[in-house]
Amino acid sequence: MIDNALLKQLLEAGAHFGHHTSYWHPKAKKYIFTQRNGIHIIDLEQTVTMLEKACAFVQDLAARGQSILLVGTKKQAQQTIEEEAVKCGMSYINQRWLGGMLTNFVVIQARIDHLVRLENQRDKGELDGLPKKERVKIEKEISHLNTQMGGFKEMTTLPAALFITDPIKDKIAFTEAKKLGIPVIAIVDTNCNPDGIDYPIAGNDDAVKAIKLISSKIADALIEGKAEAFSGEVEVTKLVTAEEREEAIEILGSYTFEPEEPAKPEEPAKLKEPAKLKEPAKLEEPAKLEEPAKLEEPAKPEEPAKPGKSGKPSKPKEPEGEITST
Repeated sequence: MIDNALLKQLLEAGAHFGHHTSYWHPKAKKYIFTQRNGIHIIDLEQTVTMLEKACAFVQDLAARGQSILLVGTKKQAQQTIEEEAVKCGMSYINQRWLGGMLTNFVVIQARIDHLVRLENQRDKGELDGLPKKERVKIEKEISHLNTQMGGFKEMTTLPAALFITDPIKDKIAFTEAKKLGIPVIAIVDTNCNPDGIDYPIAGNDDAVKAIKLISSKIADALIEGKAEAFSGEVEVTKLVTAEEREEAIEILGSYTFEPEEPAKPEEPAKLKEPAKLKEPAKLEEPAKLEEPAKLEEPAKPEEPAKPGKSGKPSKPKEPEGEITST
């Protein structure tokens, strides 16, 4: 069943206008409804069907937690791609496609790490101590790297799919994706070859309104897929908790018991007072040593008799008593 509201939106956005009849690709003939004033008119009924199919695929990827890279480097798509990618929280490239972005992702990741390192230094104020010329040079490098890689600097793994607004303008991106087997969703105009595109969406890839409409539908599908993933996680958690609760009730129901009154805890035995230690016996005072006997002072020698006044020595006194002769 065709969604008439979406068909009307595509018609108002000018998605049915193709290229000039002389500038077309024969393999895009199956998407052409007619020609008018030398311009091919795209069959919008097929566009609605293909867009719904692409949105369902994108929504399924987002529900499984996978990421999609939005690519649109032509001027008409740059602003739209950036806005829609920011809205749905996906990585994007709206400037120049870097060669080897997918096939040489390790080198690109190293440049992203370099950019993040410089930004951290700037945010911490480490660049303030550098000379003015060096600081200006580093700031210019940060700005240049952000212009090239700012849209996908948070992408740590290869995307699960690519959405390309113009596979001719971004043919390198298309070639790298096919080389790695990454599915491609692209807007196919009358001058494009739809072969190799997994989910083509026939439409005008030069009208800003048409690009805006198709890109917004892809972004809305991504948002719905993320919402499904989040709600699915919540439901699984609730289901698990409900099942665990039922199992616990069944296990408890198989056992009937009456809780016993808890026994009163016994009072802890009083600890005996520790026996008093006997006071240690007083040590006997040591006997006092006897004082050494005082040595007698030597007798003083008698002083010689002083001579008389005349200066003559006095005669010795005769011994008393008679001397008996033998």
